[in-house]
Amino acid sequence: MRRTTSALLAASAAALLALTACSAEDEPTASAPATSAPAAAPTEDGESSTAEKAAGIPDAPTGAERTAYLAAIKAVDPRIVEDPEKAIDAGRNQCASLAGGGDKVDWAAAQRFGNDTQPLTDAQGKQLNEALRKTLCPANS
Repeated sequence: MRRTTSALLAASAAALLALTACSAEDEPTASAPATSAPAAAPTEDGESSTAEKAAGIPDAPTGAERTAYLAAIKAVDPRIVEDPEKAIDAGRNQCASLAGGGDKVDWAAAQRFGNDTQPLTDAQGKQLNEALRKTLCPANS
């Protein structure tokens, strides 16, 4: 039984690979674009990629800017900066939300910086957005 199952699995895998390797046309379908945009990822030195900059995501802060940003959001709730890198990522992403505008940016900040064990209120989200506009993303004031 074990040999039969193994042989059947091997044959199925081979058939599946053969089917996916062959196609009638090499043109993209309507559901698959011909090219895709590169994933937004910061460079090794903390600078925003081109895609991130286009979305309103600033460079990761360093030195005095990093210290000022972390101090500003710590004033809202000290638990936010327990993981500084997570706090910086959340802030950079929230800058994109602020750049896009909308009615729920305060709620979005509360969701982005809080979690199930440390929920934040919309009022705290508003304070976070004020801190972000003064430090990490002043272009979105």
